[in-house]
Amino acid sequence: MQVYDQEKLRVHIRWMIRRDMGEVLQIEKGSFEFPWFEEDFVRCLRQRNCIGMVAEYGERVVGFMIYELHKTRLHVLNFAVAPEYRRLAIGEQMIDKLVSKLSSQRRTRISLEVRETNLNAQLFFKHAGFRATAVLRDFYDDSTEDAYVMQYYYDEQVVEELTPDHVHRLAG
Repeated sequence: MQVYDQEKLRVHIRWMIRRDMGEVLQIEKGSFEFPWFEEDFVRCLRQRNCIGMVAEYGERVVGFMIYELHKTRLHVLNFAVAPEYRRLAIGEQMIDKLVSKLSSQRRTRISLEVRETNLNAQLFFKHAGFRATAVLRDFYDDSTEDAYVMQYYYDEQVVEELTPDHVHRLAG
């Protein structure tokens, strides 16, 4: 059930702060079968190259993303929108924020892993311009599930050159 009838909610995307953790954990638990714990977030965010962002609507955190800065890419570690705020373009706005950090001179791509059973995420990221580029067998610690590596390239032409045909069919 969606809270609002609008097709697109405008959100404010900002750095994650300590007091956001309660709402972030609530979104995490409502989004994943194997959610991160608070310690997982804290451990990750303590690293120098790890960034936390939240999407805020009014006074409420309605989405978040955790990503790492690497020399040539951004690596998304965790990304979720509160279930009751999905399909309102909040995730799209968060992805747009990440894409705005890319350039042809420095970081040229965004990468992430998606569980093979998480079809909604696969479709969301595909719609956002990501392409499946590899399959990681038995990737997760909490299950024997495989992961699709999905990547967004600053130069879209590179995607076609690097993506094997069999991966297109797998995560099409």
